[in-house]
Amino acid sequence: MKCALFSGTVVCLERALVLVGILMLLCLNRVHVFALKSQLFTRRAANLHQHHHHHHSTQRNTTISYETHYFDQKIDHFGFLEDGTFKQRYLVADQHWHQEGAPILFYTGNEGDITWFCNNTGFMWDVAEELGAMLVFAEHRYYGESMPFGEQSYSDTKHLNYLTSEQALADFAVLIEALKSSMPGAQLSPVIAVGGSYGGMLSAWMRMKYPNIVVGALAASAPIWQFPGMVPCGDFYKIVTQDFARSGFDCAVNVKRSWQAIDNVSSTDRGLQWLSEEFRLCVPLKKKADSVNFKAFLQETWVNLAMVDYPYEANFLQPLPRWPIQVVCKYLGFQSNVSDYQLLHGISQAVKVYYNYTGNTPCLNTSQTATGNLGLLGWYYQACTEMVMPMCTDGIQDMFEPQDWNFQAFSDECHTMFGVRPRAEWARTVYGGKDIASHSNIIFSNGGLDPWSSGGVTRYISDSLITIMIPDGAHHLDLRYNNNYDPPSVLEARALEVKLFKEWIRQARKTHPESRHSKNIGNRATRINIG
Repeated sequence: MKCALFSGTVVCLERALVLVGILMLLCLNRVHVFALKSQLFTRRAANLHQHHHHHHSTQRNTTISYETHYFDQKIDHFGFLEDGTFKQRYLVADQHWHQEGAPILFYTGNEGDITWFCNNTGFMWDVAEELGAMLVFAEHRYYGESMPFGEQSYSDTKHLNYLTSEQALADFAVLIEALKSSMPGAQLSPVIAVGGSYGGMLSAWMRMKYPNIVVGALAASAPIWQFPGMVPCGDFYKIVTQDFARSGFDCAVNVKRSWQAIDNVSSTDRGLQWLSEEFRLCVPLKKKADSVNFKAFLQETWVNLAMVDYPYEANFLQPLPRWPIQVVCKYLGFQSNVSDYQLLHGISQAVKVYYNYTGNTPCLNTSQTATGNLGLLGWYYQACTEMVMPMCTDGIQDMFEPQDWNFQAFSDECHTMFGVRPRAEWARTVYGGKDIASHSNIIFSNGGLDPWSSGGVTRYISDSLITIMIPDGAHHLDLRYNNNYDPPSVLEARALEVKLFKEWIRQARKTHPESRHSKNIGNRATRINIG
């Protein structure tokens, strides 16, 4: 994700972002943008806009079917001056929901097109039949088609003012209440929130803020503690480095050496030309300063690989082989006496595993990494207001160039970009920080390979706040479809999650005894065999 994406230091965001018809050129200093860039949760949103949608999963032979609906949602839930509404998109699959009071799994949409998350959250599709559950995927305001002010939504800070996690949670709460009251047989249906990454943060916060509306939450790879003063800012990049260090001989060591090698080679015009040709760059490097952006592109690539280091071929951010970091590291097993050019040849081969595994990419576009259609500008704004996630590198405990966390510089960049300044402590105030023991029925699952686990809940807090560690798991592996190559740890995690779902559903029925006398409400939709 571009200069403010989420991986590493970035220098100048000379990458134009076109969103909802608006072109914004963001020029961010290398020292300052690191923090902003490191916050974008990487993902690509697919442009799939169909009423009845049938999707064939790349993971397995699965057809999923859902209906697309729109709900008139208030623009502002917390004030009374702005009384307008907008169409919030949500997707419903009720093929397995036949009993009155049967459960609803509600996906709390994150920063992108909801159809993309729907198609990638295979876990919900895999368990729907066993639970007799309806699936609802709700789009987050300001992303996909759910634009509060239409094409004007990103036109200025005034129109962006209603893009907050609190407003999004209120959208979800109001939508659930409306669905339960209007859908025959749903009045007593227990609702469980499900989400991954930022969506996982929202699912956890949904249970914390609206325990009357959701009976529990699965927060997968949800870095709810990646905020100022809660976790060390360098932990994220330490985990990325560990992934490379364990995947091949001197792999992390050679990535670390590559930064100086790039500096050395890019110091001459001939070297810049060689780099451009070796990496087959779409836009050649013209001057030494261009190498800074190039290094940021590489750093982001290594981070994305750590997030999607799945045990099978996958197409989450890019088409990739099984255990892609192991494949990458095969090109980086050099001795320390290797020349800069030999080392960078290995780096170029490694990078092509990520960007050209299919062999169909004619050239490397350093201004577009994995997230071409993501709601980038929206996440920049969220990062500049309440989603302040400090990140830093020291070049000692990680394989990256040293970069401090500088809140003032970060705030200044946000002010330049949007005319707003971040509220560093707001997430702690409004969502409790580390003081969450008074909450219940939340599963925090994290993968040992996932750098976002650095800000996740990975230690015991209480018997009803369940932490699940998946040692062989990358970014929310447990939310993906079951796969023959899944490690036992993720199969056990999913089984435990379903067991807890069933317990929460039973608890809810004890609270509402009348829901136990459920009756069949008929086949309300086309039946599709999942799997």
